[in-house]
Amino acid sequence: MEQKKKILFIINPISGGKKKSGFYKTVLEALDMERFDPTFKLTAKAQDAYNMAKDAVDANFDAVIAVGGDGTINEIGTALINTGVPLGIIPEGSGNGLALYLGIPMNEAAAVRRINKFDTVTVDSGLINNHAFFNMAGLGFDASVSFNFAEENIRGPIGYLRSVINVLSKYESSLYKITIDGQLYEREAFMINVANSPQFGNNAYIAPNASVNDGQLDICIVRKFPIYLFPRLIFHLFTRTADQSEYVEIIPGKEITIERDTPGPVHVDGEPIELEPTLNVKIVPQSLRIIC
Repeated sequence: MEQKKKILFIINPISGGKKKSGFYKTVLEALDMERFDPTFKLTAKAQDAYNMAKDAVDANFDAVIAVGGDGTINEIGTALINTGVPLGIIPEGSGNGLALYLGIPMNEAAAVRRINKFDTVTVDSGLINNHAFFNMAGLGFDASVSFNFAEENIRGPIGYLRSVINVLSKYESSLYKITIDGQLYEREAFMINVANSPQFGNNAYIAPNASVNDGQLDICIVRKFPIYLFPRLIFHLFTRTADQSEYVEIIPGKEITIERDTPGPVHVDGEPIELEPTLNVKIVPQSLRIIC
């Protein structure tokens, strides 16, 4: 008889504002228990998921499953880069951008059943000042929103919408110098996103043609625009036509430097961090296996 695969479920109990108390029962009902031996761990603070995943690699687990949102996926994926140990995803976040792009079911039980097939795809990852990202990194408006959202006491789409409104009322565009594969661009930008996959989450597409395994990143520059046109930009995001907006410029690249006047907020797969004025970004091709 084939030896059971050891898989670790790392559960973020607060992601997406959803309770996870019934998740264990879902796994026992949906997972093929003749083929898999599941272990469960709960995170309590930032970097718990990363450390648990690193320990799982050392303990020869066959897969690590992120039960959470893009931030949880980021921590676990960072620990699994170039290890050959695949990442599984049970989408439980506010946006679930990477899971939506990969076609992973939003339903818990269906996502667990997908693991039974154990089919994997190998994807690229990005690095921004040595912080890994798998879906998207960005600065400007959406990074400021990420910082605001992290302080919200309401999770999920409603909390995120509140953060958008709060930041929009006082946000100002900035000047950036952007070098993409040796070519310099100077732009006054509302925000800049470096996309590995096409969407932020919730089916809002900023880079409609991005792909996680094409060996390049899509640099999406949203130039300064009249604020009354903000609803039109939102329309473009949800109709996958951002590349058709006169205020959006998308340039593919592998080696990117973004220079700004001061240190400031950046989001990495939706998680806010403070980084230096100069941001060095690059693609790391074919570096992470994902069960999908």
